[in-house]
Amino acid sequence: MLTHWLALFVTLVSAGVQLTVFFRWLHRRMRDDEVNRQFIRDVAHNHLPHIYEALHKIAAKQGILLSLPPNVRFMDFDDGDGKGTGASEKGSAPWRRSSH
Repeated sequence: MLTHWLALFVTLVSAGVQLTVFFRWLHRRMRDDEVNRQFIRDVAHNHLPHIYEALHKIAAKQGILLSLPPNVRFMDFDDGDGKGTGASEKGSAPWRRSSH
């Protein structure tokens, strides 16, 4: 009878440890994705304009004509509460606009 309770206890402890490790992994993965998203947004908004400016100066010095740099626009699929709107920073998406 004692081995039955011991086996049940070991099984529950093992399941609890596995669940804890899974939740820690899930939290770390979600946090890493958030950090990566913010890093990419920072690079695009703060650094790309300077990179394109330097590239145009180098090209002008060498006599090469470059087209204008592309606009940076991000789609906001997650508005913070887990319900993505699909709206960009410039306004709502055309399929989300109301006809009122």
